[in-house]
Amino acid sequence: MTDQMNPENWPAWATEPVEVVEANPAWSAQAEEEIAQLRELLKHLEIHTFEHIGSTSIPGLSAKPIIDLMGKVQSWDDMERIAEQLNPVGWNYVPPELDGREYRRFWVKVKDGKRAVHLHLMRPDEERWERQIRFRDALRSRPDLVKAYAELKIKLADENKDDRESYTTAKTEFILKVLDGRL
Repeated sequence: MTDQMNPENWPAWATEPVEVVEANPAWSAQAEEEIAQLRELLKHLEIHTFEHIGSTSIPGLSAKPIIDLMGKVQSWDDMERIAEQLNPVGWNYVPPELDGREYRRFWVKVKDGKRAVHLHLMRPDEERWERQIRFRDALRSRPDLVKAYAELKIKLADENKDDRESYTTAKTEFILKVLDGRL
């Protein structure tokens, strides 16, 4: 096992507990500010398309206080050049072997020692891009789903406080039901 793969060598933000908080109306403005900064930092790499996704993108939804953004990137080969722009302003690259999700390249912006923003870079035509948008938009249009999802997230955060992966996995059934139109 490499040092990087050993959780004992990870920064504190990599293993911080799951915490779901009341919705914050400022999240939308924070996301727009982050997107504007990313567009400026990455414009020379032709990365212009970004979306605010995840629970912080849904008005009134309790969430982990971490802004989730998606961005379209043409090639995984650009990660080193992207790092040259993002690392100096607080972004940390999580390599795919640690992230465990081949469909994306994952970045975490840290502020005050805690996760503040996630950036999910995906290539064009990645099916998960459209799924994220569909799920977000379904919740934005259905207050009943927002209420049900908030209750589930609070319950799962309590049950999986020290296990982010289990928390995320436990939400999958709800998400799939929304995407399949079963809720």
